[in-house]
Amino acid sequence: MSKYSKIYFIGIGGIGMSAIARYYKFKGYPVAGYDRTPSDLTHALEKEGIDVHYKDDPDYIPKDVASTLVVYTPAIPADLQELVYVKEHGYTLVKRSRMLGELAEGQTCLAVAGTHGKTTTSTLVAHILTESGKGCSAFLGGISKNYGTNLLISHTPTIVAEADEFDRSFLQLHPAIAAITAMDADHLDIYGTLEEYQKAFKAFASQVSRTLIVKYGLDITPADTKARIQSYSYDNPSADYHAANAKPDEVGHYIFDLVYPGGVIENIRVGIPGWVNVENSVAAAAVCLCHGVAP
Repeated sequence: MSKYSKIYFIGIGGIGMSAIARYYKFKGYPVAGYDRTPSDLTHALEKEGIDVHYKDDPDYIPKDVASTLVVYTPAIPADLQELVYVKEHGYTLVKRSRMLGELAEGQTCLAVAGTHGKTTTSTLVAHILTESGKGCSAFLGGISKNYGTNLLISHTPTIVAEADEFDRSFLQLHPAIAAITAMDADHLDIYGTLEEYQKAFKAFASQVSRTLIVKYGLDITPADTKARIQSYSYDNPSADYHAANAKPDEVGHYIFDLVYPGGVIENIRVGIPGWVNVENSVAAAAVCLCHGVAP
């Protein structure tokens, strides 16, 4: 990054793009970008001092080609004028996923992948690490109600990332610890078949170095990864991590005991309703325990 003095985002209003834009703004880089429509998120970026415009016009792009890095997302149409312009004029152009992968290099990366549940689970991981004092930086796939943002920044060498399977983006990550919450068919416009979709998750699993937390019953085996595999479940006692004695309180929030390889943690209360968030909490707790958070 030292050769670039400006960063320009095409599609800056996306949840993943905006987190990276915020990160580099925090690091002191001049940051600007385009998005098609105004939103609460783009307005928040503007309030934080990031220049955002809503007209597809190459005149907004910094003209110093050598010192401007352009970041884009595959969701951007190939015929967008700004995208065509930077390609024709020789700008360095990188995908959002590659930027996230480079940010994670040299740090302990904790990643959460899955067809569903990854945003909630990764946010829970970041919350547990923050509240436990371990700390982390986090690039989240949604706006956390606790923190009012999709980006957390810490001076600790730990990064929490939502690992998005769209366009095989998560293959840019090499996590120390990861969780896979589901491998149900999705993005078949890209993958073609469920088999190809699940192959991508197996490729992601192969890049995990220490521990892989997998929802009980998913087809991830030791042949797919060198990492230690552990399982989690809502309440299946065969899983390495599972809930026991789960019951809702008067507002639908669940209280449960967490059974894990080291024993039982009693009376955990999840501040978000629904049994599915008990399962997400079990996955998040498993990741954090593997990272060394005290029970």
